[in-house]
Amino acid sequence: MDTNYSHNVVIFLNSTFYNDSIHQIIEPFTANQSTVIYLFNILGHESITLPKFMDKPNIKIEEITKQFVPPTLSEETLIIDALFGFENQEPLSGGFAAVTRLINSSSSTVLSIGAPSGLLNGDNTNNNPNQIVRANYTLLIEEAPLACYFDENQQFLGQWSILPLKQKPQAENNVSFITEEQVVELIKPRKRFCHKGTFGHGLLIAGSYGMAGACSLGAKAALKSGLGLLSLHVPAQNRIIHQTTVPEAIVDSDSNELCFSQLLDTTPYNAVAVGPGLGMAEETDLAFAHLISQNRQSNTPLIIDADGLNALSNYTELQNQIAGAILTPHVGEIERLIGKCNNSYIRLRRTIEFARKTQTYILLKGSYSFIIFPDGDFFMNPTGTSGMATAGSGDVLTGILLGLRTQGYSAKDTLIIGAYVHGRAGELAAQKLGTISMTANDIVDNLSFVWKELEQKSKEMHTISFV
Repeated sequence: MDTNYSHNVVIFLNSTFYNDSIHQIIEPFTANQSTVIYLFNILGHESITLPKFMDKPNIKIEEITKQFVPPTLSEETLIIDALFGFENQEPLSGGFAAVTRLINSSSSTVLSIGAPSGLLNGDNTNNNPNQIVRANYTLLIEEAPLACYFDENQQFLGQWSILPLKQKPQAENNVSFITEEQVVELIKPRKRFCHKGTFGHGLLIAGSYGMAGACSLGAKAALKSGLGLLSLHVPAQNRIIHQTTVPEAIVDSDSNELCFSQLLDTTPYNAVAVGPGLGMAEETDLAFAHLISQNRQSNTPLIIDADGLNALSNYTELQNQIAGAILTPHVGEIERLIGKCNNSYIRLRRTIEFARKTQTYILLKGSYSFIIFPDGDFFMNPTGTSGMATAGSGDVLTGILLGLRTQGYSAKDTLIIGAYVHGRAGELAAQKLGTISMTANDIVDNLSFVWKELEQKSKEMHTISFV
């Protein structure tokens, strides 16, 4: 073969991976294009002819059984990687690893079918990133496994989408998503003769001097998420701010001007959220520790976020006193609790172990947020947008969760509804404003539209028709 001849399309195809679905995807890319197909038949099966491609004058097929002479790959070449998909269970080595390095060293556009060759469907901790194809585009042909939702793997996947051409049983590393139907079914209809006492009294302990906004954002989100009465416990310096920005809330001033320091009784409340903007003053950590210890007696539902999570990492003995609590860490906060992790897979597994050990409910925040339960099961939340990567977005989430938990939703249902609603409000804000200029207040402003949307669908679901 003339290795100096440049084809428009170069396809690397594994004989064990090829089927009608793969042909269906590849065929449009070869139409009227000079194409060479390298058919790897390393296992020595009977010669495979690819009859659907054989009679086409623009397509040349090279069967590889032992030796492989690399082709010329130019910037104008489209490489189609159809070697393994997610079917390989071990990192690549030998000749196939060399092929991936060849692909990655080219300036060609790369389209991977099934998966970038070399990427494993879950744990890539011991994988060599230099021996994984770095695709510009990936077309999955079944459910996307865990690996697709980890940040560090996006460099291999490029832009990816799912083509449901074949169905397989649910695999260990596939993901269950929250659905809108699931959320709608969980929404509790409001009765005509209800009052503010019906929907509970929540307490938000948040803010420090210079961080009043964290409390205001959480408070607004809680009030827009249906609770009946909201109390705020804030440093004395922040009292006037919150009386002005959140007039619907009761404001209780701490004895400390600058931070949370007071010993509080959680008994009067239906749920308590603690953490946003608290800071890490020594007296704050001590007050938090007392709050957790005292709450063991009242057993008031807890939501712990931000600096509350940081305090938990400082007082590790408290971690066996928070069973039933909801934790909402981002990557940095969870790693203070579980230790530094080399990749997202390890982080998820350790977070699941932490949820089991502490019997807590965890929302691990990120581009793809994981909702993890004490039994180790988890869901992924499908809603959200990059515009939500902004200061205060997590405080809004805490407020939503407080609003739901105060109304008597279970911890599990609170997380499922709250994560979905938070992300959906972000999506609506992005539709109106774009992602670059979005702020946390824009998420709050769109909560009403999401709740209206879900409430209407819930009513339709519970309406009996006699037609």
